[in-house]
Amino acid sequence: METAELAKLIKGRRSVRSWQDKPVAEELLWQAVDLATWAPNGGNSQNWHFHIILKKETIKAIADAAQAGREVMMSWPEASGAFPAPPPPPPGQRPAGPRPGSFASVPALIVVSAKKAGNPMDRIFQAREKTDPKAAQMRQWSITLDARVQSVSAAISYLLLVLHQMGLGAVWMTGPLTQSKGDTEKILNMPADTDVLALIPVGYPAESPTRDRKPVKEVCEVIK
Repeated sequence: METAELAKLIKGRRSVRSWQDKPVAEELLWQAVDLATWAPNGGNSQNWHFHIILKKETIKAIADAAQAGREVMMSWPEASGAFPAPPPPPPGQRPAGPRPGSFASVPALIVVSAKKAGNPMDRIFQAREKTDPKAAQMRQWSITLDARVQSVSAAISYLLLVLHQMGLGAVWMTGPLTQSKGDTEKILNMPADTDVLALIPVGYPAESPTRDRKPVKEVCEVIK
């Protein structure tokens, strides 16, 4: 593949939140996940797991749990005014941004998880942080630079590109899990040593988002 072809693929991908009522072949999803597992990952631990969910009742249960969790959060006084209404979209376009429960009727849902993993450096930092401020600082840096989350994120990036190349539309969701992570893990009967880290609703797109990117010069600099 030439760089120009790769650039076209990357720049053509968008987050899709509206899907056709059309099933997605299981084989396509297996193929996409297989390619996602070739992503770079910390220590080549390949510490990820993927649930391909086609059962409508299970997808709806996860979406309902997310909606219920959001309703609890929105009932708190502290949430008042915290989420201003987005500006109206241009004529003929759907609103941008996630809509609570919007994946309840998606044809397929990929749930990405990873086992909890101990880091030898963290044990060293924990042993010293009460008496050594530098060790406490390093432990905070280690938490920020979570290799497990970065590895899963790399796999999801591959996954989204492959799905796009297949003509499928998907969106990377973590927001709903902040209010329903435990419920989702119970629905999928996950072991206690595993964390759900992302939801990827997948289907044939029923919209064509066109949101652009910042110029690269705004987000990159060269140090010579």
